[in-house]
Amino acid sequence: MITDVRAPQGHQQTYGTAYEQMLEKVRYEGAYPTRERADEAVRLVLGGLGRQLTGDERVDLAACLPLEAARVLTAQVPDTQPRTGWAFVKDLAARSGASLATTRWDTGSVFSAVTAHAGPDLTTRILNQLPTGYALLFGRAELTSAA
Repeated sequence: MITDVRAPQGHQQTYGTAYEQMLEKVRYEGAYPTRERADEAVRLVLGGLGRQLTGDERVDLAACLPLEAARVLTAQVPDTQPRTGWAFVKDLAARSGASLATTRWDTGSVFSAVTAHAGPDLTTRILNQLPTGYALLFGRAELTSAA
């Protein structure tokens, strides 16, 4: 059951099955102690990605993600100035108040789940759109052409 209604304090938010599965993947990949901690990471990182991604890749990724995750991604207005992968992590760390190491960990854990939903072709298209430094965050080698 999917609901936008806030659960009373002391009760868990009800999510769709696909989002629950995504949270479990992030929780496992990130070794988070609770589903709530995994949800915080997903919301932080997907919000940040929503500020970076535009065009068909943004639309296609939103279509691949569970509804709750797609809402987080698409609720963000893309920045006018794209950030490198490292600047992306630093921005998320500043927004969350977490350390750079923790934020880098969160990013990798969430992007692992995003890649599982998007598949290799869409992930490649996303990486081709983003500035340098994102491939490693998505668990891929950063390939550069020889000068």
